[in-house]
Amino acid sequence: MILKTSPQKTIAKPVTLEGVGLHTGSKVKLSFLPAEEDTGYVFVRSDLKGRNKISADVNYVINTDRGTNIEKDGVKIQTSEHVLAALVGLDIDNCYIEINGPEPPIMDGSSKFFIEALEIAGVKKQKALREEFIVNEVINFKDDKTGSQITLIPSEEYQVTTMVDFETKVLGTQNATLESIKDFKKEISSARTFSFLHELETLLENGLIKGGDLNNAIVYVDKPLSKNTMEKLKKAFRKDQLSVKSNGILDNLTLHYSNEAARHKLLDVLGDMALVGTKIKGKVIAIKPGHRVNTEFGKKLYDIIKSEKRSNIPRIDFNKKPVLDTVEIMKILPHRPPFLLVDKIFEISDKHVVGLKNVTMNEPFFHGHYPGAPVMPGVLQIEGMAQAGGVLLLNTVPDPENYITFFMKIDNVKFKRPVYPGDSLVFKLESLSPIRRGICHIRGYAYVNGNLTTQGDLMAQMIKRNKL
Repeated sequence: MILKTSPQKTIAKPVTLEGVGLHTGSKVKLSFLPAEEDTGYVFVRSDLKGRNKISADVNYVINTDRGTNIEKDGVKIQTSEHVLAALVGLDIDNCYIEINGPEPPIMDGSSKFFIEALEIAGVKKQKALREEFIVNEVINFKDDKTGSQITLIPSEEYQVTTMVDFETKVLGTQNATLESIKDFKKEISSARTFSFLHELETLLENGLIKGGDLNNAIVYVDKPLSKNTMEKLKKAFRKDQLSVKSNGILDNLTLHYSNEAARHKLLDVLGDMALVGTKIKGKVIAIKPGHRVNTEFGKKLYDIIKSEKRSNIPRIDFNKKPVLDTVEIMKILPHRPPFLLVDKIFEISDKHVVGLKNVTMNEPFFHGHYPGAPVMPGVLQIEGMAQAGGVLLLNTVPDPENYITFFMKIDNVKFKRPVYPGDSLVFKLESLSPIRRGICHIRGYAYVNGNLTTQGDLMAQMIKRNKL
């Protein structure tokens, strides 16, 4: 289910940091810039002319070799995940990421320095509400070849657990969990990237990780270290001497956490899932995650969310007791039969409401509205929708019986299908912006049997009865 929840956020001012690209070894300048509502995360290649922007979109992933790499119309960004994880970790929705090269600076191999820069920039709330995908059922993806598996289950907030098994004595099995995004800075952001010695040799032979440094990556020695390999590593890392610690880590490096590798894998999951483009309310359980499986799952989730947005159909268990029945609705609304056009409320929050109108042949309007072929008047469908919206609006005050709501404006109304006697008309309304001075701007939909019948944008004002 897609809901509009809390206000969107961007950064308050630009901020810049510099470093080197992991694979190119070139100096890189990266700037975080404020962005308009509904922008999302957009990379801007300042070194390119003309088309130089690319949205952080899972459909633009071209490969996942040593990072998540995206491309559109010739604009490429390598290793996007650490930057994106920082934006997710600070709950930022909209931001331009301007870079004068194809990859962000590696910094220390974590998101720590990006977090620090964004905190200097500050976070600014925006007027528009963010869309959030509420996970109501289990979504699963499995790679049979590798055994990697990602499962998304319902949860009260966005959570991530990673379980990794590297099948080496030097590292073995590790787990990490992020209970709340609020804990990202403290628990996850400083977890550094890592590599195994056998991987490192291959990367060096292929001319990659030119910006690699033992200060921006943990190297686990998972095989005997030959003299020839040691000399290559000294040259690559510009070191006169290298050693292997008792815990199997190359050179004199101290881990930030005993399970730093699993925490970094969790950081990668957050960064890769950012490419889905919609906030998630659910728990990700990732077994043996990697950039490829992360983004494959992200593509599956993107399609599910896209389908949800297209249909926006509320799921109702008609056998379940409603949140409000007709008697309880009449305690909130001033309407009475035959003009009360909402029978039940099945869902309600401060941002949305789902209600029901059972359309029977006994409705008085059918006697005069096409009596030979009765259909429910469209204006009454809008009225029923508005009454459900009135419940949403009046639910925000402690004494709804002392208020009345009035229409201020109706826009973009469309009638898709007729409504007949015997239909169960389901109303779904969502706030388009926060309620200010008693004024509510909402978008409404009406459905019959999962088919959209009516939609429109409504604006109403809540006024105290004693001020009428």
